[in-house]
Amino acid sequence: MSIYADTNFFTYLYLEDGGSGKADQLMQEQHPVLPITWLLKAEVINAFEQAVFSGYGESQKRVNAELAASCQQQFRDDLRHGIVMKRMEVRQSELERLFEEISLRYTAKHGFRTYDILHVASALLLKCRSFWSLDKRACKLAKLEGLKLI
Repeated sequence: MSIYADTNFFTYLYLEDGGSGKADQLMQEQHPVLPITWLLKAEVINAFEQAVFSGYGESQKRVNAELAASCQQQFRDDLRHGIVMKRMEVRQSELERLFEEISLRYTAKHGFRTYDILHVASALLLKCRSFWSLDKRACKLAKLEGLKLI
């Protein structure tokens, strides 16, 4: 695996992008097989439902239950087919160790969120070289840890 995409990227790809934005363009240009950890899968599924609760996505497009369900199914189908995504595991003990190191190194100074640290730590443990996100704080942390950004 060379590229790790976080929840923000997947949420944008499925709910917002509609096949015509930057996320879809990156997928078509790079043809990655993106790793999906248990955390990432859980966050993506919840993000679709959270978009229904809040009512809107980034583009202010109304996200209703039908759109979320469609995105849920497409995400599950993509994961099951394993063409653009592949289920990957990181060892919990390694993730805990690296999480603590990164948190102690940066959070007091930059205020990074738990999930951002978990995603960057997962990317590093999976030996990814690049980090795809549309979240500025997650990208800042990934860059500090030596990952290339989109």
